[in-house]
Amino acid sequence: MERRAPRADAARNRDQLLAVATRMFMSAGAEPSMRAIAREAGVGIATLYRHFPTRESVVDAVYRDQVVRLTTGARELLDRLPPAAAMRHWMDLFGDWIAAKSGMLDTLLAMTESGEIAHAETRTELLAAIATILDAGRVAGDLRDDATADDIAASLIGIFTVAPRPEHDARASRLLNLLMDGLRPTVRG
Repeated sequence: MERRAPRADAARNRDQLLAVATRMFMSAGAEPSMRAIAREAGVGIATLYRHFPTRESVVDAVYRDQVVRLTTGARELLDRLPPAAAMRHWMDLFGDWIAAKSGMLDTLLAMTESGEIAHAETRTELLAAIATILDAGRVAGDLRDDATADDIAASLIGIFTVAPRPEHDARASRLLNLLMDGLRPTVRG
């Protein structure tokens, strides 16, 4: 039996629920309830459960959506911006992902432990996205040739650990700008 594409209103509802859940996970101190997500999205709880039957399905959808934004975002940013500017914007996307993960941490950890989410696979995808920007930056001459994707990932994790978003946006931004200064090639005399 052939699966039909979802109706336009159903697709809009799902997209709205995903956007609201992401925003709520980013700004929540504790995981928001399913009812709070539905209410904030302006839909009934039954609509939420039709799209996401469990808390895990919401977390999985937000998590995967953020990973896709990071992996495709690297290429999209490079299409519009010079590599150094693309890297700096990508770092902000990474910060958003970390913030969203923080708001769904309990469920995410349980899903990782059960194998529902493959952490190693995500790490590989994210390192590849960073490498894509670094490679373009090396070719353009606006990013150091000795920086690695692992270096950037470790630096970003450190920055967002000491300056978590959204409550420390200004400090995170300053630290990201300092990191970018360190990624610029040095002039050898």
